[in-house]
Amino acid sequence: MGQQNISATEFAKRRKQFLRLLGAGNIAVIPGASIQHRNRDVEYLFRQNSDFYYLTGFDEADAVAVFVPGREQGEYILFCNEYDEQTALWVVANAGIDNAMSVFGADDAFPIDDIDDILPGLLENNNKLYFPMGMNPAFDQQLMDWSQQVRSKSRAGVTGPAEFISTDHLLHEMRLIKSSQEIKQMKKAAKISVVAHKKAMQVCKPAMYEYEVDATLKHHFISNGAQQEAYPAIVGGGVNGCILHYVQNNAQLNDGELLLIDAGCEWEKYASDITRTFPINGVFSEEQKALYQLVLDSQYAAIEQVKPGNHWNDPHEAAVKVLTKGLVKLGILNGRVPTLIKNEAYKPYYMHRTGHWLGMDVHDVGDYKIDKQWRLLEPGMVLTVEPGLYIQPNAKEVDKKWRGIGIRIEDDVLVTKKGHEVLTDGAPKEVNDIESLMEKARVG
Repeated sequence: MGQQNISATEFAKRRKQFLRLLGAGNIAVIPGASIQHRNRDVEYLFRQNSDFYYLTGFDEADAVAVFVPGREQGEYILFCNEYDEQTALWVVANAGIDNAMSVFGADDAFPIDDIDDILPGLLENNNKLYFPMGMNPAFDQQLMDWSQQVRSKSRAGVTGPAEFISTDHLLHEMRLIKSSQEIKQMKKAAKISVVAHKKAMQVCKPAMYEYEVDATLKHHFISNGAQQEAYPAIVGGGVNGCILHYVQNNAQLNDGELLLIDAGCEWEKYASDITRTFPINGVFSEEQKALYQLVLDSQYAAIEQVKPGNHWNDPHEAAVKVLTKGLVKLGILNGRVPTLIKNEAYKPYYMHRTGHWLGMDVHDVGDYKIDKQWRLLEPGMVLTVEPGLYIQPNAKEVDKKWRGIGIRIEDDVLVTKKGHEVLTDGAPKEVNDIESLMEKARVG
């Protein structure tokens, strides 16, 4: 039935808050994930839907959670597969109906095969139907069909939901602020990923292939109990580091070039996300060092802006200011810094944002703006801070010595009551620390 590092008490607390936000007279229906087939007779490794898991802790496929505030027979209903001996023999023992209630806290539980008969009755006489619109079009259509069944009974005095509302706003605002138990899971994911990045630096050498370094990361993740990556790793040597979402990871590593690694594991459904860039031969060239230090300085400036009361865009603005000023100093940009920033002259070399929310999803949920204004940072939020510079190999307007260099430095940062905590600061990022670690690996 799987391990729960988030306590049953916390899941119950989440459900109570969600039910309160729904309000009496309304209903929410949230489907879990289904098994996806990779090819004939082979399935992808199952990963539960994050919203579903956040409220239920239930890690089995083809389940549906229903929340009905004020329902006398129980406000939380779980539809799931019945216990099956053949499934236990061939795959793994599933929870079944009884454990759905006794272990996973459902007030009521029914076989998933009975959902067509039972769910329309649960929809009756509720005003608003909340569900994750657009996430599962086939299930959305089922909900419409069930709702129509209910509305067809109007002459008998039965009413059905008149409004259909996405669960995103209610549920994603809850997920945005992490509890102490969630932060504990994220710190565990970060700790494993930090060591994986250090090992990648230690094994890296010219003539290796990107996939060999990638294998080092995966080996450390799995050997420490993190069986899934939070996302496909980016392991890009040389000019491949200039490709933002490069995942082929199949090129040979060349002496004198940099290696950009963007990789993180998932621990009990919580993600880590780290990027480090370092010299393949263990020593930065002068040009590499100059650009790298500029990115690092911009990251430090951005991280300093992560504190309660500052808004979401403050870290990005700080990074852009440092990067633009540095690019002028290096001769890559020309002009007055304020004008260059206003005209976004930096964008050919820094084209993405400085971060994103982090949590159960690597690009986690939560609005970045409230009423068209950047939202204020609050304790419990976790975000990445990841400035970069990417001088494309065909950037003819730039001196040849800078071309083909891609650099990104990324850390996971928790907003605390007094400021921030960098969850991933154990991964070396100072020039001297990187070179020293790689030197020791070569001679040791």
